[in-house]
Amino acid sequence: MNTVDDVAAAVEAGKLVVIPTDTVYGLACRPDREDAVRALSTLKERSPDQPIALVASRVDPLLALIPELLVHDLVQGAFTLVLPNPARRLPWLAGGRADTIGVRVPEVTDLAADLLARVGVVAATSANLHGGADPRRVGDIPAEILDGVAAVLDVGALPGTPSTVIDLTGAEPRVLREGAVPAAEALARIAGALED
Repeated sequence: MNTVDDVAAAVEAGKLVVIPTDTVYGLACRPDREDAVRALSTLKERSPDQPIALVASRVDPLLALIPELLVHDLVQGAFTLVLPNPARRLPWLAGGRADTIGVRVPEVTDLAADLLARVGVVAATSANLHGGADPRRVGDIPAEILDGVAAVLDVGALPGTPSTVIDLTGAEPRVLREGAVPAAEALARIAGALED
């Protein structure tokens, strides 16, 4: 497949790539390029009305894009947080809720960590066709997606369960999708972080 340099160069050029996370393989692109994000949704056969998360290896690059984010250490790990985005930055990522944004800071190592450190932030969603199985290996990714990307970073098998999605835009945290982190554990961790 490709090297970290290949994948980083493709992202920087506004192209679509496949990257590993701490859960499943993701289809990713530059978040600040609306054309790239639209192409990502089209390749995935997914409506542009569905949101796409920001993914970074640290919180700082997320804050550089969206300074208003109310984030703490709680974003680290196998879950995606839906947070308020009052300035409506990067609206093409928000789907039908322009005043929100999804963020994810996966616990990645080695090549995946190197890649995210290089590119800072990507827009990413699972590298499957809409409604299809989440890809644990590059071999699980549909040919249509592999044919439509500029580069693939293959690190072997991943756990295979997508992130748990928690909405923090209301009065109480709400689980939108239970995934790699059990809902009760994720809510307890978030509650503890919000109390600090």
